[in-house]
Amino acid sequence: MVNEEDFEDEDNVVEISPHGKQPVPIQGSTRKTTSASIQLKPKKPRKIRPMDCFFIPEPEIARWIYDTGISFNLVNNESFAPMIEAIGQFGPSLKPPSYHMIRIPYLKKEVNHVHKLMKEHKEDWAKYGCSIMCDGWTDRKHRTLVNFLVNCPRGTMFLESIDASCYSKDANKIFSLLDKFVDKIGEANVVQIVTNSAAANVLAGKFLEAKRPHLYWTPCAAHCMDLMLEDIFKLPNFKKTFERAIGVHGYIYNRPSLLNMMRSFTQLKELVKPAKTRFAIAFLTLQRLYQQRNNLRKMFTSEEWTKSKWAKELQGKKIAQIMLMPSFWNHVHLALQFSCPLVHVLRMVDGEEKPPMEYIYEAMDRAKETIANAFNGKEEKYKDIFEIIDQRWDIQLHRPLHAAGFYLNLSLFYKDPNATKDKEIMTGLYQCISRLIPTLEVQDKVCAELAKYEKAEGLFQIPMAIRQRSTRVPADWWSSFGHKTPDLQKFAIKVLSLTCSSSSYERNWSVFEHLHSKKRNGFAQKRLNDLVFVKYNRALKRRYMKHANIDPISLKDINESNEWLIGRMKNELVFDDDSLGWDDVAVVAGVEESNQRTRSSTTRTTHQQLVDEEDEWEYEDEAEEKDVDGYKSNDDNDGGDEVLHADDDVY
Repeated sequence: MVNEEDFEDEDNVVEISPHGKQPVPIQGSTRKTTSASIQLKPKKPRKIRPMDCFFIPEPEIARWIYDTGISFNLVNNESFAPMIEAIGQFGPSLKPPSYHMIRIPYLKKEVNHVHKLMKEHKEDWAKYGCSIMCDGWTDRKHRTLVNFLVNCPRGTMFLESIDASCYSKDANKIFSLLDKFVDKIGEANVVQIVTNSAAANVLAGKFLEAKRPHLYWTPCAAHCMDLMLEDIFKLPNFKKTFERAIGVHGYIYNRPSLLNMMRSFTQLKELVKPAKTRFAIAFLTLQRLYQQRNNLRKMFTSEEWTKSKWAKELQGKKIAQIMLMPSFWNHVHLALQFSCPLVHVLRMVDGEEKPPMEYIYEAMDRAKETIANAFNGKEEKYKDIFEIIDQRWDIQLHRPLHAAGFYLNLSLFYKDPNATKDKEIMTGLYQCISRLIPTLEVQDKVCAELAKYEKAEGLFQIPMAIRQRSTRVPADWWSSFGHKTPDLQKFAIKVLSLTCSSSSYERNWSVFEHLHSKKRNGFAQKRLNDLVFVKYNRALKRRYMKHANIDPISLKDINESNEWLIGRMKNELVFDDDSLGWDDVAVVAGVEESNQRTRSSTTRTTHQQLVDEEDEWEYEDEAEEKDVDGYKSNDDNDGGDEVLHADDDVY
């Protein structure tokens, strides 16, 4: 479509010379009003703008990026375009800020600006309550740094990063540290403290609950789910299967030519599937292997492989045997049947967009039902797995807040006619009321208002409220329809707005490595804390604004997570138009292995101690240890240019 504003209103029309760079004016031309004449007239030259430096012979901005060695992903940062616009609007006389101005006065101004941005957060702390989340990591210098954040319905706010190298395994010191931050936020505002389940943290949490009778210590749900999966993959057959899968992965990826061969068979699909979660490494590895099983088996039976040097090596022969072994794929299939539903729960509690507290109770039940349905309810096939799940859930993970969240989640409560008769649910609910509401008079009012909620009286019974039970986030629903029960409404919003994990923020630790590195060892500690405070909170604020419109969590994915794995693996065909199966190939190749059931022939050592003695703040630095999907990274980039994203461009 032609825009008439692109043409001159005066008599002079500019024509671009085909042989030169200078425009050639045409004298005496007049402007026509018809669309046909408009299409024949050329556009005037576009004015040079600030970003044109990328396209003219002197790309100063691009040159600055090259000279400083900053990641190309810098240009994707949301603050990059406003900076360029501000420079362009000021004009050519803008003087660059000095080292001192950037380091001290501008940083102070930005800290004050971020505090203003976070003012609404602090108001919500008093109104709805909040969760203090703390988790630690070990950097490249083996320092244990502990990060403290506060989560509320408004989003998450970073408070401080502390070097706890000297006392990370001392429960008393950890307790003192947690207690100090409760005082800083205000005891009346804190609903729970969330940490991982390391031994020192568990004991410190008990100390804190004893001193502060109106708040909870809660273990990180994502961390507990990860430990649950790790326990499952410690079973002998699953452990052996996973070790074989890792061996295949390592053998292929350590040989570039073989890796290229694999990519030609998998249509450039990798054996590592990128994911936002850093957990469930075993599951992600086996899942991608299973998805590419036919392509991998075709590769290891191809002429290209048999004529290669690797087919003649002892290790290469072992890898080929594993890929053609029916029992290996049967065990992979079985492991995925057990872990798929649990990984869906893990991803739900590890998310940052939606409060999962009110869903975790039901999610765990649905995960177990899905596993049982995959084996047609034959308990002997999944008995050992359920023992692992129940141990972690009953002893370590389950808290009264989870039961109260289920009760107050209207989308689940009104669909379960037996919810009010469930002893565990009602016990957890009343425990939360007694602990989180310090005033006896208000406790009695809340208990009296429960009857209206259970019977769906008042605003709870209007068609709009009923229709929106499953379409709105529970906390929002309560804010709209809970006015007839004001005390219960406030209590419900407080519980339903809680997070149940701190691990979703662990993947952002690269910013701390960047700021704590030797590049900045000249920083005073105060300036260093200010810099982290500004960088982290601005990124958290941007991320929260992107997810301002939040739909309720759907548990349907858990029910359907195993549909693609239901049933035992059949003798899959090598070619769709032939009757030759991969089991037949295995027999001919002599790699058939006895088909034993995973648990009937093995025994498991019961996990009596569910406190992780060696897991205290032991997640190594992300830039050095693992990338976003939980696999070893060879990228030396410290990732400090973007706080919340690990997908930096490659030079």
